[in-house]
Amino acid sequence: MQRPQILGSLGEGTNAAMKRLFYGSRFYAYLLKGRHPHGLETVSSDPWPGEADTADALFQGRYGFQGWETVSPGLVPWIRDDRPLAWHAELHGFTWVRHFTARGGDAAQRHVRAMVNDWAGTFTDWHPLAWRADILGRRIVSWVSHGQYLIHHAELTYRSRVLDSLARQARHLSRAAAGAPAGQPRITAALGLVYAGLGLPDGRRRLSHGLNRLESELANQILGDGGHVSRNPGIQMAILRDLIAVRAALASAGRDVPVGLQNAIDRMAPMLRFYRHGDGALALFGGGGETSEGAVDLTLARSGSAGKPLDSAPHSGFERMTCRKAVVLFDAGYPIVRSATDAGSAGSLAFEFSIGRRRMVAGAGRCLGPDRDGLDDGACSALTVDGAVAITPDVLRRQPADRPIVTCTRNEGDDGIWLDAEHGGYVSRYGLRHCRRLYLNAGGDDLRGEDRLEPAGNKRSKDVPFAIVFYLAPGVQAVPVQGGGALLRLEDGSGWRVRVGGGEMSVEDGHYCGKGWPERASKLVLRGRTAGKETVIKWAFRRDEQADETPEPVEGTLL
Repeated sequence: MQRPQILGSLGEGTNAAMKRLFYGSRFYAYLLKGRHPHGLETVSSDPWPGEADTADALFQGRYGFQGWETVSPGLVPWIRDDRPLAWHAELHGFTWVRHFTARGGDAAQRHVRAMVNDWAGTFTDWHPLAWRADILGRRIVSWVSHGQYLIHHAELTYRSRVLDSLARQARHLSRAAAGAPAGQPRITAALGLVYAGLGLPDGRRRLSHGLNRLESELANQILGDGGHVSRNPGIQMAILRDLIAVRAALASAGRDVPVGLQNAIDRMAPMLRFYRHGDGALALFGGGGETSEGAVDLTLARSGSAGKPLDSAPHSGFERMTCRKAVVLFDAGYPIVRSATDAGSAGSLAFEFSIGRRRMVAGAGRCLGPDRDGLDDGACSALTVDGAVAITPDVLRRQPADRPIVTCTRNEGDDGIWLDAEHGGYVSRYGLRHCRRLYLNAGGDDLRGEDRLEPAGNKRSKDVPFAIVFYLAPGVQAVPVQGGGALLRLEDGSGWRVRVGGGEMSVEDGHYCGKGWPERASKLVLRGRTAGKETVIKWAFRRDEQADETPEPVEGTLL
């Protein structure tokens, strides 16, 4: 797997501060002036369905984005100091226009036009948040792809203000797109240029600029197996949807679809299939969310790609074990770590496990909104030493470029699939290397794991506590058994027995955030201590037909 760059920075550099001063000057406001457009070119409409209920909430002044809600009837709360950047990005990005088109009717159209008019009058000139390159790019995509809905037969003063604002934003984006934050935001900024080039008159140069930037970013960000460098299934799907939409916009305008764009769609769609569990929704790696089965189905159908998912995605650093109805998704790659706040999504050697349409061992996900403090926000089933995650920014900086910090091998036979992986994330701090072996039998009803903490070379290992947390999906009932381990009962009534060796297991209350908000769930916590030498921990999840009928806990031995 190629080693991704550590994203982000510790603070704003001198160059960025100088740009802020320049963009905020009266001279720059003058530079944003130019030819006044009299209309928009026809661009294919937003292909993704909206939700009428969300439009109703916005009409009532309830602005619920990213798990946060602000109630402000009659006045759009464009800037709120008590709301995070993600909330502002969604509000200023105007993707919610699609919900008003789904609601339909003259009242909905008048209301959304009033909101657009208010924004255009409030943010006439550059603003550090509202005009940030990726947020601006998203807004241009939304306004242009809903151009007929927002502009057609509109009152002249409103029409003039919106078109002038759109042209000013496009001029700034042409200068600022390259400065968008690394990763998905740079793709979004490039998309804004493409839509501005398609929608505004005389946009040939801007369109060419945007397509060149888009192809460049796709080449940098889409890995060889079709995964996005973020390693987040939710971001994978969001970018794929954007690419499908811009492909349709180009085709409807009679423009050629760039080879790099089509190739990215063809490679990303099978990788999105790779990330799906048996319930049709997505895995939760990287702090992502499930996303509804219907939304994933629609995205894959409109991609036009029939490519099947690979078993191994070595560039992205994931493995997929599928035996009959069982699916295990295993994280064997480099996490994207920008700061300590990303620790929850840095799940080296973590896995998720589902049976048919039922999830059993499920990623904790990342809860949104103000009620997330104190919730489980860690990587599912990853072993932690002394409460610390394995891969941190400091660990990645110290790792030699020619020495992989995570390795994995795969073996398949008639009896099942084996994965052997290890990482050196604990070597510098604790003198320990973590090795994990997973085995899924051919029947899909026996998943076994072995974790080893080994002294690394000449490093002196420490006597420290370790823990493995298996987050269970909502609806999975867990009962501890005498002698260790637990019995699990899935919602379909099937029973599973968990057995452990090398540590003490407890059943504890936890939370599941796969849908973006906290749901009550259980978690199995396996704890122990290293002993200054090799430490071996074994565990197994096995289908137990007796447990289907007998809920009382019983004793058992591992393997």
